[in-house]
Amino acid sequence: MPLSLLILALSAFAIGTTEFVIMGLLPNVAADLGVSIPGAGWLVTGYALGVAIGAPFMALATARLPRKAALVALMGIFIVGNLLCAVAGDYNVLMFARVVTALCHGAFFGIGSVVAAGLVPANKRASAVALMFTGLTLANVLGVPLGTALGQAAGWRSTFWAVTVIGVIALIGLIRFLPAKRDEEKLDMRAELAALKGGGIWLSLSMTALFAASVFTLFTYIAPLLGEVTGVSPRGVTWTLMLIGLGLTVGNIIGGKLADKGMAATLIGVFITMAVVSTVLTWTSVALIPTEITLFLWATACFAAVPALQVNVVTFGNAAPNLVSTLNIGAFNIGNALGAWVGGSVIAHGFGLTSVPLAAAALAVLALLVTLITFRQSGNPDLAPVTN
Repeated sequence: MPLSLLILALSAFAIGTTEFVIMGLLPNVAADLGVSIPGAGWLVTGYALGVAIGAPFMALATARLPRKAALVALMGIFIVGNLLCAVAGDYNVLMFARVVTALCHGAFFGIGSVVAAGLVPANKRASAVALMFTGLTLANVLGVPLGTALGQAAGWRSTFWAVTVIGVIALIGLIRFLPAKRDEEKLDMRAELAALKGGGIWLSLSMTALFAASVFTLFTYIAPLLGEVTGVSPRGVTWTLMLIGLGLTVGNIIGGKLADKGMAATLIGVFITMAVVSTVLTWTSVALIPTEITLFLWATACFAAVPALQVNVVTFGNAAPNLVSTLNIGAFNIGNALGAWVGGSVIAHGFGLTSVPLAAAALAVLALLVTLITFRQSGNPDLAPVTN
């Protein structure tokens, strides 16, 4: 296994941690900066919109750079953004810092996955890309709960200092160990843009966005829900986040196997399960053990959709794999932003934290409807792409 592949996984771990750890720190940030919980939730929205808007622009900006140079530059932006988060003195500076940090996200994963595939023989490329994205999974299993625990113990800024240090280590690793290739193919962005004509690709991106919206409507406000409704202590929130991360990991494994057997059936089943489990959480959230069980099942169902959604988008957009991969990350983060806004609006309008899971369930139903339309239009439940 090339050491450079592990460096890419470490980079993914750092990026994933800084994106998701804010959920566990939301009450701490809100109290320290003197804003409401919904107001602090906009920090999730700001990051997500930074990814969604920044991904295609950063992909264009780095298109002519060697891939190693592009990854080094993007990791440099990531470090600067997290450093600004750590020293932010008020809400506006923190919001600006989150957006700066987000700019590198989509392009790094898009370029990094291509680099990861090129580090190994052709028959091991899928495994290499999966290993890089393991860093993102570990961010949810370890980075988020440990970052939350650190922030609760030493102040939320300490978490961003820690992520900054990890980013510096990753940057040094990229410079030192990532090979520079002289024979890279130049990306033909015009050809890729011309390939985005079919209705299937846009429906598929909509599925990703609605999926993420359902997830982050609930996930953004998980800490206040656990603390104020379930009565979980700050330390208990950390352990619950770790349990959720375990569920995400299990779901990712199960989802990959299910997607190989049937793409349409997997996505339809997952969205139905998400809607049902999110609804159940409305009632179970008042008691500790039922809440923990429900959240584990919810997390497992959520990430069972991820492999299918990724393959779904790339299949419909097979003529533009580079741009489609980047756009799918952007769609995910548009959904992230939408979910944070929906959950915050539910709370701000006085419906209460227990209504947030119902909003998440409604968005899962919308994702289900788009899925049914997509596969009906394709005419093939096993995922035949829509003709352009």
